[in-house]
Amino acid sequence: MLAYYLKLALRSFRRNKALTALMVLAIALGIGACMTTLTVFTVLSGDPIPEKSDRLFYVQLDPASMRGFIPREEPSAQVTRFDAETLLREKKGLRQAMMTGGAVSITPEKADLPPFFAQARYTSADFFPMFAAPFLHGTGWTASDDTSSARVAVISKSLNDRVFGGANSVGQALVTGGNEFRVAGVLEDWRPTPRFYDMNSDRYGELEEVFVPFSTSRDLEFSRSGSMDCWGDSGADETAVNAPCVWIQYWVELEDASQAADYKAYLDNYSAQQKAAGRFEREPNVRLRNVMDWLDFNRVVPRDVMMQLWLGLGFLLVCLLNTVGLLLAKFLRRSGEIGVRRALGASRNEIFKQCLVEAGAVGLAGGILGLGLALLGLWAVRQQPSSYAELAHLDLPMLLATFVLAVVASIVAGLLPAWRAMEVAPAIQLKSQ
Repeated sequence: MLAYYLKLALRSFRRNKALTALMVLAIALGIGACMTTLTVFTVLSGDPIPEKSDRLFYVQLDPASMRGFIPREEPSAQVTRFDAETLLREKKGLRQAMMTGGAVSITPEKADLPPFFAQARYTSADFFPMFAAPFLHGTGWTASDDTSSARVAVISKSLNDRVFGGANSVGQALVTGGNEFRVAGVLEDWRPTPRFYDMNSDRYGELEEVFVPFSTSRDLEFSRSGSMDCWGDSGADETAVNAPCVWIQYWVELEDASQAADYKAYLDNYSAQQKAAGRFEREPNVRLRNVMDWLDFNRVVPRDVMMQLWLGLGFLLVCLLNTVGLLLAKFLRRSGEIGVRRALGASRNEIFKQCLVEAGAVGLAGGILGLGLALLGLWAVRQQPSSYAELAHLDLPMLLATFVLAVVASIVAGLLPAWRAMEVAPAIQLKSQ
């Protein structure tokens, strides 16, 4: 019967071309607007590391002074260098990494390539296995390189292409910040979205081009970037080990998410020890959030994207309401035809199914046109200056979702018209013929 109902639907489309075109256009506009905003939202709100996001935790301590203290307030978003290095040495997690951002100068050996600045990340050895960073050549450095402040670096594929012509540069010398570094590894194209490991920088920006040991960056006094909050007398060097300044992000990977309570107890105990030693003035105030909780806390999806999503959904609703009216007008105009079918033995359920199949066919046609409009909308999004704009692409799951949403939405819109159509009394219609 489905094939027969589809044949009837196509015949009906040809009889009412203008009305059919209006319904298809209404569905297409709603689907196009909704899928454009929904795709952008999905890209920006997804899990950047789904294989272990429940086992990666961001650490927050509360080392600040009592000045301006508010009970139960949120602690600092970053930690001091002293605390980060202490936690790193104690190694209470499976892996742990401290980090901050910066910029370094690169002096290529090529005579035709002038020196330039590159975004850098100063971190520790566990960064790469912890965040599942893919390598094109080589590997990351070792914990002993952290301890010895070794002159080693991991570089991005784009920097490797620019400086070394895309060749395997492992073991090659890279002049960074006026110092010679040995290339330990080259990262494959990698862009976690959002860039969850550092919420203080561009959350949807590209990967840093150079990674060097944190200890090396301090020995060589590389410039740093990102937020910093100090209290008391920080002295001349705010990045010194004992400076009362929070400016470092600290992540820990646990073997299992269930170990989070034990690790938090360890952090509480550590905070109590630091208070007893006179470093911390406040009572232990610890936060330990996994990746998705950390993203939710930071409201990682821009407000304009959320607003656009709600506008897109609202526009789809308006289009569906218009489609309901058009379908209702179309079905009721065919009351005579429906009455004849009822008189020839068609049940109300069959009339209902026929109308829903026709509504679904309208939705399928609207979905095809809506897909084109969504692709056009995403192209327009990519023209925006926002760092996340270039990420707006329609992948296969969203492509399938476009057609599913179009058909489901049109069937939902056809429920009331189909119900009204099946209520047509055949006797009255036959008398009027």
